[in-house]
Amino acid sequence: MQLSVVIITYNEERNIARCLDSVLPIADEIVVVDSFSTDKTEKICNQYNVKFIQHPFEGHIEQKNYALAQAQFDYVLSLDADEALSDALLQEIKNIKTHFEKDAYSFNRLTNFCGQWIKHCGWYPDKKTRLWNKNKGNWGGTNPHDMVMMQQNATTQHINADILHYSFNSIDEHLKQIAYFTDISSKAAFTKGKRSTNFKIAYKTGFKFLRDYILKLGFLDGKYGFIICKNSAYAKFLKYSKLKKLHQNNT
Repeated sequence: MQLSVVIITYNEERNIARCLDSVLPIADEIVVVDSFSTDKTEKICNQYNVKFIQHPFEGHIEQKNYALAQAQFDYVLSLDADEALSDALLQEIKNIKTHFEKDAYSFNRLTNFCGQWIKHCGWYPDKKTRLWNKNKGNWGGTNPHDMVMMQQNATTQHINADILHYSFNSIDEHLKQIAYFTDISSKAAFTKGKRSTNFKIAYKTGFKFLRDYILKLGFLDGKYGFIICKNSAYAKFLKYSKLKKLHQNNT
């Protein structure tokens, strides 16, 4: 059976070739939906046999659903540009392609942070549904934290193999993404009518650090484990502080 691979991009010249190379053995079609990159992303994509489409970015969920609609085949594998298939996962998908028995398949996602693979901190196994019948599900969730939402009667299977996620080359990159994502997530929470208080800010921040560093064994990832857990707690602090400010500015 045939499989479409869909990827959304914006200024991904550092990552896109690795992503495309990893899916070539299993892709019958590759669709790249780009939100008008200003770097070499388009030039690199044009070196591959891909359908390259430019489309304005209206949100992570909206862009991924637009990309999904461009796929020719029913079964779709969706990856981010900074992701790639591990050798083990590539082989699993080859086997799945011989006969799609389920409507959706989920995989583990293993993240590389500043050159180190992170096995704890609540970052692994980080199960993600990324291969599914597009007639049985689409992207949902709350921006920027999108997730595949399958129909109630859909059949699913988890495959214990890894998507490789090359996330951040520096701590500064992580902090910049946190600032950007908490702008989006706080506005989405505000739109849904959620509220924040000083107590909630303190509770959410403290619990996030203790959960990830102690309960999720982040300390086993050494220095970067501590940094990740600290940054994740800071993200909670920013999100709920920004949400409180949004309510104050709109009263």
